[in-house]
Amino acid sequence: MQPVPSTLWLTGLSAAGKTTVALAVAESLTAQGVPCRVLDGDAVRKQLCSDLGFSRADRSENVRRVAQWCAQINNTGTWAIAALISPYRDDRERARQIVGASRFHEVHVATPLSVCEARDPKGLYRSARAGAISSFTGISDIYEPPQAPALSIDTDRQSTQACVLATLALLGMTIASARPPARLA
Repeated sequence: MQPVPSTLWLTGLSAAGKTTVALAVAESLTAQGVPCRVLDGDAVRKQLCSDLGFSRADRSENVRRVAQWCAQINNTGTWAIAALISPYRDDRERARQIVGASRFHEVHVATPLSVCEARDPKGLYRSARAGAISSFTGISDIYEPPQAPALSIDTDRQSTQACVLATLALLGMTIASARPPARLA
């Protein structure tokens, strides 16, 4: 028996590996015939939340909208995998309430700031350090790590496949994939 379609909420710093893990989990779920949808923070910002900036109020509204979307996705019998920085605990708790506590699984992608900054695929940390980006999470704005996440993973110390295995174990599932997920760069 498959678990009830729920929301995996992957939170962590920029370049922590949230989207990589989300896509690999989705690939494994899909291989098992489990319908799922990945909501990537960057894509959501361009689509559903293009009218929002990066103030605390706008970040809160971004999280609220994504949580609403996740709840709707779950109600259709589909898993939602949200990969968002979502830096504030209060916002993530509000997301849990919107989705429903029994269907909300918070996964902290706890990759250290130094590793995320070294990866910096979009040059955002470099720009934030140079003062070109204000209110950048982890540099000029806070990130409040979850106090009691359902799972904590570190993409610097764990392979993508190990992160997927741990995430699926949290859900009472096992991995099913024709090929192992790629390692983070």
